[in-house]
Amino acid sequence: MPPKAKYTREEIIETALELAAEKGIKALTAREIGAALGVSSRPIFTAFQNMDELLAEVRKAALSRFEEYARKAEGFTPVYKQLGLQMILFAVEQPKLYRLLFMTEKPEAKNFDDVFVNLGDIAVLCVEVIQQDYGLSYENARLLFEHNWIYTYAIGALIATGVCRFSMDEIQDMLSREFVAMLMLIKAGKAESCTTIPQKQ
Repeated sequence: MPPKAKYTREEIIETALELAAEKGIKALTAREIGAALGVSSRPIFTAFQNMDELLAEVRKAALSRFEEYARKAEGFTPVYKQLGLQMILFAVEQPKLYRLLFMTEKPEAKNFDDVFVNLGDIAVLCVEVIQQDYGLSYENARLLFEHNWIYTYAIGALIATGVCRFSMDEIQDMLSREFVAMLMLIKAGKAESCTTIPQKQ
């Protein structure tokens, strides 16, 4: 009979998440997590098959925390702009988790379609909001999301790595200009995607 785990999977994931938020992904070793729990690394391998399984769960937990930020955009007008601001606020307040989610290598990702899938419900919500608010087809709404997400991601990356600092007023102005410019290009038929846009199911 395998030994009974001293800590639950959920407790280990939460501890690892907080460790990642404080020290970054490099701190997510069995020894570091065990030390944060006040035990050896043994309980980790009792609850999880290996570190890869645990790291996958930590990423899911980090994405859930990011989604908490995104949900705060509900009730704002325009919703999509507020979602961008919340993404950047996540980079400001949780820089190491931002880097964990959006700035770690993903060998399986080949293009933005893969990024879109990994973003899950947040990406789907954004495209639906753009369709409703700006009267665009799914394809054009998805294209607008792609361009603006990349731009917003870049601002967040600059902040999360400490390369640049922007005030929220500056960020709002940058997002507004980029959004309006891309919207005009898309409506004029002068913007293209580098990926194949999947049809909405």
